[in-house]
Amino acid sequence: MAPRSPKPLPIPPAEQPGTPDESGGLLTIDLAAITANWNTLRHRAAPAECAAVVKADAYGCGLVQVGTALANAGATTFFVANLGEGRQLRAFLPRATIYVLNGVYPGTAPAFAAANLRPVINTLTELAEWDAHVAATDWRGGAALHVDTGMNRLGLSPDEAAAIASRIRSEDHGISLLMSHLACAEMPDHSLTRRQVKLFRDLRLLYRGIPASLANSSGIFLPDTSPLDIVRPGAALYGSNPTPGQPNPMQPVVTLQGRILQIRQLTRGDSVGYGATFTARGPVRIAVVAVGYGDGYARSACGEAGRPAEVIVEGHRCPLLGRISMDMLTVDISALPEGVARRGGMATLIGDGIDVDELAARTGTIGYEILTRLGRRHHRIWREAAPETETRTAAATTAA
Repeated sequence: MAPRSPKPLPIPPAEQPGTPDESGGLLTIDLAAITANWNTLRHRAAPAECAAVVKADAYGCGLVQVGTALANAGATTFFVANLGEGRQLRAFLPRATIYVLNGVYPGTAPAFAAANLRPVINTLTELAEWDAHVAATDWRGGAALHVDTGMNRLGLSPDEAAAIASRIRSEDHGISLLMSHLACAEMPDHSLTRRQVKLFRDLRLLYRGIPASLANSSGIFLPDTSPLDIVRPGAALYGSNPTPGQPNPMQPVVTLQGRILQIRQLTRGDSVGYGATFTARGPVRIAVVAVGYGDGYARSACGEAGRPAEVIVEGHRCPLLGRISMDMLTVDISALPEGVARRGGMATLIGDGIDVDELAARTGTIGYEILTRLGRRHHRIWREAAPETETRTAAATTAA
């Protein structure tokens, strides 16, 4: 008889800044789209294992909600940035393998063992501290060894990694993963990517028997890169395009809506917002929306250095005008019929054809930054696959 599938874990509720009716912004996260994106990446990377990077509150989408959904989909390995994130995820995923990318801070090795977390060792000093902890406690929970192949942030140098390879393989250091990180994976023809791939492959030969991981989201799509044993997608899980300049193979994940606070009529000579950067040359109708840079919506979206971002009001694209302030922004709705936009209605800032990458391009940043800023004050609703589950999840988040 085939073993029974484990019962899916419930999606946890979360504390919210207010009910949907009280909130200026509604951030809807499509968990079904996240798991579909993970499955797309998993099939692309097969036979490698597909892990999930859920640092920074799962890129603003909810660490434990996203982690639980991905675990239900079959993910078993997760990457977070620090101990706090790891402990938070561990409370909901008791059997997952969780790596902590920022490594071992001085004196924190016992905390990794207490929460059954695996540090990513980034220096020889960290390795020595970790070795001392493993020797003193006989802890066998595992750790990753990070080699810097060209990013020049964290990681052992290639020479350091080569020098200790025989010792790592012959002694029990608890190293369960060899990893590096691509600096330019979204640029397939970049020479640094080719150098990093070759260097990591050479180092991997010195660490036979230890699983290896190199590919991030864009790295999974590189034509000349084997995904090795484990891939580590991050932004692609949340809908950002891992293949810039090509059609996005990922499903959109987030929808951000802002509440319309007021409709105003401007006449010639009226200005809007701080600095009076917009002055009407004739009659202009505007909608004031309760989302600003305090909610993670970039101030640069007003377009002082280029084209302003757009939002969707009643099915129509409308440009921002004037400066974005901390709690609100203004939208030109002059092209809409009178009475269509109204107080209490919603404007869509992300969704309905405006994705995170478009907004990022209009604001001079990247989709990663857009996503990670969004979870602060908006009321978040997590949607699952079945409509009846969506209703229960939304009700749970409202009650939290």
